[in-house]
Amino acid sequence: MAKFKRYLPLFIMMTPGLIYLLINNYLPMFGMIIAFKDINYAKGILGSDWVGFQNFKYLFSTQDAFIITRNTILYNGGFIIINTVVALALAIMLNEIKSKFLARFYQSAILLPFLISMVIVSYLTYAFLSTDVGFFNKTILPMLGLEEISWYTEAYVWPYILTIVNTWKGVGFLCVIYLASIVGIDPELYEAAELDGATKWNKIWHITLPTIMPIIVMMTLLGIGRIFYSDFGLFFQVPMNSGAIYDTTNVIDTYVYRGLMQLGDIGMSAAAGLYQSIVGFILVLLSNWFVRRKSKDNALF
Repeated sequence: MAKFKRYLPLFIMMTPGLIYLLINNYLPMFGMIIAFKDINYAKGILGSDWVGFQNFKYLFSTQDAFIITRNTILYNGGFIIINTVVALALAIMLNEIKSKFLARFYQSAILLPFLISMVIVSYLTYAFLSTDVGFFNKTILPMLGLEEISWYTEAYVWPYILTIVNTWKGVGFLCVIYLASIVGIDPELYEAAELDGATKWNKIWHITLPTIMPIIVMMTLLGIGRIFYSDFGLFFQVPMNSGAIYDTTNVIDTYVYRGLMQLGDIGMSAAAGLYQSIVGFILVLLSNWFVRRKSKDNALF
């Protein structure tokens, strides 16, 4: 009882967060039952007919199943690798800036795209790629003596465009996290290495990266856990929902959305969400198990 009274203020401080977590993260899990039902609004969720795994067939019985699964995994896998490398490089470079004004300016500039709505990003992209008034077609390509490109009908260019847009928008968040970890490293480690004749690269390779490796592993594992989820705005808004490039821009989320809009099948949409969650959970467990075998200190649990 004495311990309870001692920690009562902390319990009170935790209460709002725990209530939010319960309402926002745990109560919606009841909705998983929708994935196994043929929803009838007149009967309600519990009263609707049970259909088992029929809703899951929609994802795997069409000819697009392989394409959307391939695109989702390859895009997100590439994003994890590229964003991690770029964020680490930027964080290391920002840490070398001695001027506080410049450091804050560059940090703000790198983080700003992360705070911009994907709708705005899609129109910024359109301003570059538009056939009629786009900056590339009307300025860059003519300067290089190249013909105009109909960007929104050429599927082969979109893996590069989506990767560039995703990196530009999302790398700032990772960069701030890695920079905060680097700033916390004891300066004496670098001073001792410098006395031993270590170069910049030696200090990065043998001090910086090993020290922040637990953070890198944690952020990578979190990314792997969402490898079956895609940024809907990136794959739907940025390509302007152009049907000519579906082969390279269609992922599970956009495919389910279009199916939901055309068929109005809520059960199928819930089945896709449950499928993504289960696969992501399994991937996190497997990834953490692999990391734990290599280094227990770097594992999440």
